[in-house]
Amino acid sequence: MTTLESADLMTAIVTPFDDEGNIDFTSLERLANYLIEHGSNGFVIGGTTGETPELTHDEKIELYQRFGEIINGRVPVIAGTGSNNTSETIAFTNEVAQINGIDYALVVVPPYNKPNQRGMIAHFTTIADNVNIPVIMYNIPGRTGVKMAQETVVKLSHHPNIVAVKQCASLEELEYIVEHGDQNFAIFTGEDAQALTARVLGANGVISVASHNYVVQMRQMYDALYRGDYQTAGKLQRWLTPRMAALFMFPSPSPVKAVLNAQGFQVGSCRLPILPLNEDEKRELEIALSLPTHSLTTKNLPLNLGE
Repeated sequence: MTTLESADLMTAIVTPFDDEGNIDFTSLERLANYLIEHGSNGFVIGGTTGETPELTHDEKIELYQRFGEIINGRVPVIAGTGSNNTSETIAFTNEVAQINGIDYALVVVPPYNKPNQRGMIAHFTTIADNVNIPVIMYNIPGRTGVKMAQETVVKLSHHPNIVAVKQCASLEELEYIVEHGDQNFAIFTGEDAQALTARVLGANGVISVASHNYVVQMRQMYDALYRGDYQTAGKLQRWLTPRMAALFMFPSPSPVKAVLNAQGFQVGSCRLPILPLNEDEKRELEIALSLPTHSLTTKNLPLNLGE
């Protein structure tokens, strides 16, 4: 098992599709290798950015199997297994736990049901007690419709099989979890714009979308922080923040896929109900990213925009 100990910049990787709408494993391998070579040291496969709600059960199993083979133990791999059904989450998580190369299960706060804090504690405790793989909680209230309170995260952090959280909330809540959580509990922000500050506050790092397109700059930012060059680290985060925001101007992952396609990675379109960007949306994104006009419709951009 590959552990989270050395992971600070993890990518919530997209699921590439070919022209027929099937998963493109050749493109996935090329993108994953590029990201590892340039600074990503972990992945979430089958997360929000990976369009999990649009994948069938069998597609997810094949995706996780093939991705485990692609990564081959080089960095930790976290697979999305959560749902709003506790029993089905347990069954699917245990199915995924048998796949070679999958190290952790990412389990989201139940969407749609809107459980209270007591219900969340029961949900995650029941799952963690009954699965054969370490659990990482995913707290993303903007998508689930309900937020796991900081005190709930801390309480669950002491469960021996709940090893981390991907936290999408305020920095103040992140601080609380860092200060009060179990000493062996890993904390990752899911907000790209918090990447630098979260690390300074004591979090382990970021599970990132922007690292698809800005992995070099994000690795440079963390490396500058580690050598004590705070001025350079801050300058890079300030340069990155508006570009990170631009990647969410339209429903994700359509913007990041548009840029990846322009960079030559051929990750294809999105699946319904998410649509690819139209020409007007591409122009808006180009302006927000400070790209040359019409660059998103032209192949072979520099592999890291802004270089």
